[in-house]
Amino acid sequence: MLRLVFIFLYMSGYLVYSIPKLRKMQSLPKGMAVKEKDILIQETPKKWSETIMKMTGSKVEVRGNHHLPDGPVLIVANHEGDFDIPLLLGFLNKPFGFISKIEVKKVPVLSKWMDVMNCVYLDRKDRRQAVRSIREGVKRLKEGHSILIFPEGTRSKGGPIEEFKSGSLRLAKDAGVPIVPVSIEGTADVFEKNGRLIKPANITLTICPPISFHEYQEKDLKVVAKELREIIIENRKEYKISS
Repeated sequence: MLRLVFIFLYMSGYLVYSIPKLRKMQSLPKGMAVKEKDILIQETPKKWSETIMKMTGSKVEVRGNHHLPDGPVLIVANHEGDFDIPLLLGFLNKPFGFISKIEVKKVPVLSKWMDVMNCVYLDRKDRRQAVRSIREGVKRLKEGHSILIFPEGTRSKGGPIEEFKSGSLRLAKDAGVPIVPVSIEGTADVFEKNGRLIKPANITLTICPPISFHEYQEKDLKVVAKELREIIIENRKEYKISS
């Protein structure tokens, strides 16, 4: 219980502490190179996330960061639990925004950070708004920013990986960018499996080789979604065998 309280207090306090930095990021010159700007913006969320993961007492193993290509990519990951985003922000060596449920837009300070990070809000109940969100995500990718999606659409909470929905993969196809499959294992052991209390866990984050636009551009997105899911599942099996 104490870990949960301390993490909540840290998360809230750090957001308030970060307001001056947020204002600086909001006023960065528009002519700054995208890569340079994104790295600068991600520094604060990265530190915040690394500390959160340390506070859980978990051991994090990262494999395959060298597979991340330069330039914008669509990062596709399985979704175990609430600590997936801090894990990825803290340990993935590439700045990115992500697709978030629209309710988060109401959270003070946090939503402003998400705006400067080029996150996109999605309202699953409003089909027209969802289409606009996809278009916005494509625009961000074409501008040179990377985007993260969880195509399961919900947390597996440590259970089997759910089927990947293909709609969000339209982001990559319309923008003509590579797709990077990412495997997450162990974050549900931190929180979801413990009656919503925080416990240390062994977490593995694996970045798989990217799939170039030319490799998937002629494929149906439902096929691509199935293949990405299989890559992530197979990666987890291989890791368990090798460990």
